This record gives sequence, structure tokens and C-alpha cells, in this order.
Amino acid sequence: MVEDMNQVDVKDLEVGDIVTATVTKVEEKQVIVSITNSKVDGIIPISELSSLHVEKASDVVSEGEELELKVTKVEEETLILSKRAATAEKSWEILEERFNSGEVFETEVKDVVKGGLVVDIGVRGFIPASLVETHYVEDFSEYLHNTLTVKVVELDREKNRVILSHRAVVEAEQKQQKNKVIHSLEAGQVLEGTVQRLTDFGAFVDLGGIDGLVHISQLSHNHVDKPSDVVEEGQKVTVKILSIDLDNDRISLSIKDTLPGPWANIHEQIARGDVKEGTVRRLVSFGAFVEIIPGVEGLVHISQISNKHIGTPHEVLKEGQKVNVKVLEINEKEQRISLSMKELEEDYFNEEDLIKYQQKEESSSGFQLGEMIGDQLKKLK
Repeated sequence: MVEDMNQVDVKDLEVGDIVTATVTKVEEKQVIVSITNSKVDGIIPISELSSLHVEKASDVVSEGEELELKVTKVEEETLILSKRAATAEKSWEILEERFNSGEVFETEVKDVVKGGLVVDIGVRGFIPASLVETHYVEDFSEYLHNTLTVKVVELDREKNRVILSHRAVVEAEQKQQKNKVIHSLEAGQVLEGTVQRLTDFGAFVDLGGIDGLVHISQLSHNHVDKPSDVVEEGQKVTVKILSIDLDNDRISLSIKDTLPGPWANIHEQIARGDVKEGTVRRLVSFGAFVEIIPGVEGLVHISQISNKHIGTPHEVLKEGQKVNVKVLEINEKEQRISLSMKELEEDYFNEEDLIKYQQKEESSSGFQLGEMIGDQLKKLK
């Protein structure tokens, strides 16, 4: 590098030297400069002003500006100089440091081309479309002249190749935010989130930087065929944290646990003696479980299925079948309901009903009904 020299002559300079010069004239396709501490003038072709395409020299430099330039050709009375080469010399060193350290820095988008964005970082830098954002971008025109935070992900000085990524910066920020959020949560918390996306097996809910999964079984107290029947993307929901897996950044959530259960105030919905239509949900050796209101099942014991003797419930029932049942007992604390199908059969007449009917008939007619149906009572006893 040539500097602080008195009366530098053209013959004192060689190709590759770095010199300081002042812009004396800006023409359309070139710039005239005066080398500091000399009477030597130099020319910077428009193609040597920047690593990017330049339409007019005045877009890059102005008269009176001091520049650091690299000598590319020595002629008899003038020099051919390059601002681009001198800038690139320093820029490569800086870029190599940034690449090795993973430093994040800002740069302005100078051009939008097919396949991505172009920036000027002393050399031409390229941000491929796939490395601009974490999501798909259809139109990149809005990025022109905007500033992006980026990091160097690929560097090849010999091929003059610099690949940058804004996406990597965003992902790192998201990971940091996720880590911050997940460590602030704990099982049992109830909080609000936003449904981000739906799958066949549940709904992913954003909790403010990290997603948690509400499995389809945790969406409602009622049976759910598909998540879209219960929630939709963008919907605000209240969820309860069931568990947190820090190693895998997984959070299990429940919407069901934040809703009143189907057994809440069950006595306001059904009472002993009520007749309900229900659906056979499960058949077991000792009876059938019948859903009489959404989320509430009662047991029809095998002895209460029919007046006729049966070996197994499967002989007369199948899952999914609609049946009428009578409520015998309700135990809200233990969430148990006893049901009967037998008492609704036409030929069923229990002892309690016989006695009530006998008393009613005797009080109205004085006739002793017991004399007439005593044999039936004996059989029941």
C-alpha cells in the first residue's frame, strides 16, 4: 500500500497497490480522481465502483469524496483504479471473521432477483429465497431497500460466493424465545393460547412463542371425530398444561380439563326413575355401558338387561345400538349410574309396582287384589 508519499509519480505505483484519492469529477460512466500527495490522476470505470450493477456513477460517489482504491492498471500518465476491489479486500477479511464466529449483522437489500435477494456487503451477497423467512414468501418486492439481519452461512472467496441467511437468524430468535417460554411454564397451569394448526390427531396451540399439543382426546368431554369439529385455526382457547418435556420441547395440553365436566350438576339433568334413550358404548361380561347424555355413561347390569335369562350381554346387544333405559340409582360422587332395560319391558312387573298398584285398587274398590295376584308376589319373593 502506498501512503504518505511526497510527489508520487505513476512509475512509483504498481498493480495491486492501495491508494487514497479524492473524487474530482463524476462522469456518467467513469469517475476521475486525484491521488493523495501526488499530481497523478486516476480513472475508476463505472464497473469498478461497486460489486453490484451501477446505472450512473453519481449513484455511488460524489465530487470531493475521499476513497480508498486499488491499482488495477498503470498507464503512462494515469492509473486505472478500482473501488470495488479495494472494498472487497477488506470485506473478505470481515466476512471470514463473521462466518467463523456466527456473528449476526444488518444489511440493506439492494436488488430482488429470481431466486432471492441481493445485498452489498463490500462484495455481492446473496440471500436465497429459501433462506429469507421461516415461511413461504410469494412476493419479495417488499424487501427491496429494507434492512435485514443476516448471518453468513456459506463463503467461497475463490468463487466470489457469499450466501447469507435471514431465516437462520429468525430461527435462532424463535428457539431462544421458545426456551424462555417453556422454562416459565409448569404442569397444572391454565392459560390462553391461539390454535395454530390442526392435524388428524389434535390441535397445536401457540402459548406465546412455543406450541403445545391438545390431543384429540383432550379437546372435549364428548367424543370427537376430527379436531375441526371443535376448534379452528386462529381461535383463542383456554388450555391446561398436562405435562412438559424439556428435552424434546414438547408440551401436552388439555382444553377438556378447563371445561365443566358432563357429571357437573348431574342431578339437574337426570333423576331416579327417568327413562332415557342411550347408546351402547361398551359391552363387558357383567353388563353394558350406555351413554345417556354426552359424556355420561351408566351401567346396565346383565341382570337388568332382559327378563329372559342371558349368558352374555352380546346375545342381545351390540355397540352403537340405541336403547331405552330407566335410571335406577345415581351416585354423583363416584360418577356411577345404574340403569335398567328390563324394567321397561312390557311383561315386567316388579314387587314395588305390584304393591303400589294393589294399594291403589284396594282404596278405590275395597277389593283385595292380593288374593288375585298373591302367587306372583310369592314368586318374586
